[in-house]
Amino acid sequence: MSVFVSEFQLGGDGLRVAVKDTIDIAGHRTQCGSRALADSAPAERNADVVDAVLGAGWRIVGKTNLHELAFGVTGINDWTGTPQNPQAPDRVPGGSSSGSAVAVASGLADIALGTDTGGSVRVPAACCGIAGLKPTYGRVSRVGVHPAASSLDCVGPFAARMDHLITAMRVICPDFREVAAPGAGARVALLEVAAETNLLSRIGVAADRAGWRRDSLRLEGFDEAFSAGLSVINHENWAALGALTGKGLLGADVEQRLLAASRTDAAELAEAEAVRLRFSRAVDAALEDYEVLLLPTLPGLPPLLREARGGSKTVAGMTALVRPFNLSGYPALSVPVELECGGLKIGLQIVGRKGHDELVCAFGAQLEQALAAERPANKKTA
Repeated sequence: MSVFVSEFQLGGDGLRVAVKDTIDIAGHRTQCGSRALADSAPAERNADVVDAVLGAGWRIVGKTNLHELAFGVTGINDWTGTPQNPQAPDRVPGGSSSGSAVAVASGLADIALGTDTGGSVRVPAACCGIAGLKPTYGRVSRVGVHPAASSLDCVGPFAARMDHLITAMRVICPDFREVAAPGAGARVALLEVAAETNLLSRIGVAADRAGWRRDSLRLEGFDEAFSAGLSVINHENWAALGALTGKGLLGADVEQRLLAASRTDAAELAEAEAVRLRFSRAVDAALEDYEVLLLPTLPGLPPLLREARGGSKTVAGMTALVRPFNLSGYPALSVPVELECGGLKIGLQIVGRKGHDELVCAFGAQLEQALAAERPANKKTA
């Protein structure tokens, strides 16, 4: 299934953890899913999050595959292979942390670590039907994570169960504290975004099932934040990875995106930073009225593999609902929700105040519990 780029056993006998191959593990190469880094020297020390995992007595089971250089959203990688989406083998696994999501979804790991610069934890979590968290920017250490410098990228956990995801955050985020579950009738806002009607409807039903009081809200600057986020990603990725182009070692898709990224100029970057500030203020204002914001993780179902390879326009829009929260730095969690009884799981995204990752996870756990309670009744009437 091309889930792992290398499999090995390291650590104690606790939970099994898979680690994205952009995160250093001492004695192992960090190749970032790219032929261009195939001959890189083994890492000399562990990333901070790896030391945290090993310190907890957990067992690392390998380094996971990804979209090359973590610069893509489908998870397709023709050099290392493309991990197969366990819940929909004909659809993309999502990227860039494809192998991490698939490792958890297929039962090869209890927890996986990925990175999220523009949706790279939440998108594959939604594609594969599991939970994935992008923490508040800067809350989890990025020491030993590639690229070394980023104003957007976050290390985040995947898990099939919210209790595992919360446990993972306690380990990799030392100041993470448990909070009480949201009270009855917690106020939430379902954002008005461009997504398929059936997804929006199902997310509304799920919120109702959890007992939350929901309003609709249009968030100003959302589309501008999506575009501005790409400008920042392009600028920072070109600075970090541009030297790898022109050598015939990169996949065509990544080579083309990096060359396009090189054209990001100072004026475009300055406007992106202005958008970052305006959008952050808009989110802050919304979160004064609501405890969390809700929206789909993906605007539609994950693209079919054949569509993605054919250059379908749906691929470009896969991060439309996630990237704005990288630009602004808010914690954002994708929780799986069945689209229909026994059918494909989609992602419901929960966004909270900066530094309130615990509350975001508490909402996710409450939702998971509410949906688990409704499942037997649904099956009886199916």
